Parts: sequence; structure tokens; C-alpha cells
Amino acid sequence: MKHARIRYENAVHEAVEHDGALRLADGRVVGFDAVDWLPPLAPTPRPRTILALGLNYADHAKELEFKAPEEPLVFVKGQSALIGHRQKTFRPAGVQFMHYECELAIVIGRTARHVKRDDAYDFIGGYTVANDYAIRDYLENWYRPNLRVKNRDTCTPIGPWLVDAKDVADPMALALRTTVNGQVTQQGNTRDMIFDAPFLIEYFSRFMTLSPGDLILTGTPDGVVDCQPGDEVVTEIEGIGALVNTIAAAA
Repeated sequence: MKHARIRYENAVHEAVEHDGALRLADGRVVGFDAVDWLPPLAPTPRPRTILALGLNYADHAKELEFKAPEEPLVFVKGQSALIGHRQKTFRPAGVQFMHYECELAIVIGRTARHVKRDDAYDFIGGYTVANDYAIRDYLENWYRPNLRVKNRDTCTPIGPWLVDAKDVADPMALALRTTVNGQVTQQGNTRDMIFDAPFLIEYFSRFMTLSPGDLILTGTPDGVVDCQPGDEVVTEIEGIGALVNTIAAAA
């Protein structure tokens, strides 16, 4: 099932996809264009942990002239970076290179601690699409990115759907694609991850507790290009959804 979280008639609603529209919990059915889309994640009583992978596709590492890492390169993101489908991401004035990153996002479904690889999928609640924008101007070191590269408000659109894990037959064999103003600029497949989903669940849960609602952004393949104000960027993952985002100039 595909779940969404939206704002409609001045209230926040949980919804599911229904015949090309949205069915609210109270039974009403509304069109995609009638709502404001929010990140498709239930609110949590504590700060949500967001873990993000760098250089998790060998072709992207090569694109950036780095060798593939032997251990996950991970950084932590703040929740204020997250926005929903069809929302705007702001490009700061004066920057020279701001690019998208189409990523499969894992949503933890139950508390995970010391999980074995063979059991990892039992702890995944679902999947969504993330577009984790980066500003290369601020980058100090690919292995230790400056906070401004990845933790700015509005820099990580996510959605439109949270797809139940049971409805994704093989998350490690999904096609990824990005278009900018309708032109295909990035293509890849989750099978090309260096560290796959089961590995990551096992790896993180060895030393930290993963809680329901936590996110793991699993990295992007090669093909990133600079995006300018006015550009419409669509990051799409097979079976998960197409996330639409527009770049706007910061005030």
C-alpha cells in the first residue's frame, strides 16, 4: 500500500493512494492537486534519526574521483531538511554548484538493535524516495562534509509515498531515474549499491538503536548536474514513486 501525509482544508491527514487519487482516513477522496504534500512519515515523540550514505554507488564515487569506500561513509541530517512532494527547495545566492541526489530511503518499522543481516528486512517498515540536494561550494571534504552541504532547511524533499515493505519484492533491484525539466540526467539501479539495505541495518544496529520512523538514505548513482532556480527536478524509483521538486532562489 502507498501511504501519504497531506494538508487539506487546514488540517493534516493520513491518506492512501486510491485509483489515482487520495483516500483520507475519514473516507473522503481528493485529487492530488487539491492538497499540500508533507513528508510521508508519521510524527514521532522524539527527534527522528536520519542517517545518510555518501559514495554508496561505485559509479558515483568514480564520478567524484574517489575510490569506492571499504566501510560506509555516513553523516547525520536534521529533520528541518525534510519537505514534501511538489514543494520548493531554495538555492542560496551566489553558489556555483547545487545538485540533486536520487536516493532510496529506508524507513525503520520496529526497534532494531544487534540485528543480523539475515533478519534485517524484518525491521524495515517501508520505502520512500528522497532527493538529498548538496551544495558543492560548501564541501570541505567528501569524507567529512560541512553541515551546510546537507543540513539546510528544505534541502531534502521526500515522498510522495511511503510504500509498505511487504509490497516491494526486491528493494535491491529497483531502477532509479532523475529528470531536470523533462530531460533524463541520471539513471541507475539499487543493485549497484556498495552497501545494501540488509548490510546497513546490521551495521548501524551494532552500535546504535534504530527506532520506528528513523530514516536511512542509501546514496545516489552517478549523473548529478547543477540545478538553477526555476528547474523542476523529478527523482523517481521503480515501484516507489516519482518525487517532484522545484528549485527556487533564496530571498
